[in-house]
Amino acid sequence: MSNGPFNPNRRQALSGFAAVAAAAMLHGDGWTRAASPTDDWRPPNGQPHFPAKAKRVIWLFMNGGVSHMESFDPKPMLNKYAGKTIAETPFADVQDPAKLALERLAVPDANGNQRNELYPLQVGYKQHGQSGIEVSDWFPHIANHIDDIAVIRSMWTTDSNHGAQTQFHSGRHMNDGSYPNLGAWVNYGLASLNDNLPQYISFGNREYWNRRDGHYLGPAHDAVPLRVDPSQPLDFANRPESISADSRRIGVELLRELHQQQAKSLPDDSTLAARISAYELAFRMQRSIPEVFDFSTETAETRQLYGLDLPHCQAFGHQMLAARRLAERGVRFIQVQHGAGGAGSWDAHGGLKGNHASNALAVDQPIGALLADLKRSGLLDDTLVVFATEFGRTPGSQGSDGRDHHIFGFSVWMAGGGIRGGMTHGSTDEIGFHAVEDRHYVTDVHATILQQLGLDSRRLEIPGRKRLEIDHGQVIKQILKS
Repeated sequence: MSNGPFNPNRRQALSGFAAVAAAAMLHGDGWTRAASPTDDWRPPNGQPHFPAKAKRVIWLFMNGGVSHMESFDPKPMLNKYAGKTIAETPFADVQDPAKLALERLAVPDANGNQRNELYPLQVGYKQHGQSGIEVSDWFPHIANHIDDIAVIRSMWTTDSNHGAQTQFHSGRHMNDGSYPNLGAWVNYGLASLNDNLPQYISFGNREYWNRRDGHYLGPAHDAVPLRVDPSQPLDFANRPESISADSRRIGVELLRELHQQQAKSLPDDSTLAARISAYELAFRMQRSIPEVFDFSTETAETRQLYGLDLPHCQAFGHQMLAARRLAERGVRFIQVQHGAGGAGSWDAHGGLKGNHASNALAVDQPIGALLADLKRSGLLDDTLVVFATEFGRTPGSQGSDGRDHHIFGFSVWMAGGGIRGGMTHGSTDEIGFHAVEDRHYVTDVHATILQQLGLDSRRLEIPGRKRLEIDHGQVIKQILKS
């Protein structure tokens, strides 16, 4: 053969890349590593269950726990009663044991304890937009788009350790077992919008308790991890210099021929069919993914908008611009996790002012740019953008200048994809301790997203894996456009 003998490195590169591609393609062939279907059960056909208002999701997750009081739910009473214990204020009843009973203490540790001395706000805030919603001064670029945003100020969860990261993604704490997260369910339920790209992509580092996605749905529904690096966005994405383009093509054709020969003898082997599709997608992705990260086609104005020339937000700006480019190319679920590493960079047990100021500086301009860019292109109409975190932080101080984990009330926001902008929904009490009005567990956010995508989570269940009612959540209808 003119291209030389078969190189085992060629097989390694293609096989490794195809294994990643399989995460995007196995689902498309109806394959899942789940219990055997019953006679009356059928897997999803890839179509929405009812008319959808959104086509895709950009899921922004801040690891470590963002302070709701110094972001999207400012509380002036913290300044008024700063330095007093909660018992010395008119709000002593927030520590009523009956109100604190929702905490499970799945892993009792030094986190999530009651912090009794009220700590003043570490940043100012002001009203923004025609809606006049109050936003912390640490998030001016996001605040510029508040009239497109619905802020949910009444979130709660049950576990105060960082296993709540996986809890926000899946509805279940890591100690409950391993359960598919929202992105995996979307990947399971809907067909691809672009057969040259994965449906479910993840940016950012992830801790061991938050590393997988599909779990009992199978590895086909794990996110494909990408780096914003045109030269190497994904392991095995580029052809090694030692392998010519012709060699790669010959290898792909040989694998296809061998698989097809085996398929003739095993015509009902859906796993084999999926494997063939995965290899073919791998070949296509080697060309399509590097193009996504070629920002040279973007205007100088767009690059400046995302802060690509600013050291403090350059890294996250690249991820947000990549997210927009993936969204416009039809990727269904784009998950971006900021600040992973240990407990998460937003975990401000001490030095909250410096911690949150620095983290907000890293993400605020790029997120504001993403919203602006999606809106001017019309993509925001059918793209859901979600800003979330695992829990909030305590109204009381930890040490001299920090806040502890806080599960009883915190904030997230959503924009685009049929969401009503310029509104707040739900509320916490006057010191930000408890969600007191229109309270929502994390799966209510999931239910709302699935609703906008045209999916009924109860119709996605698989045999042998009955889900609890709380796993499905309740749609937050008040934030949806009619």
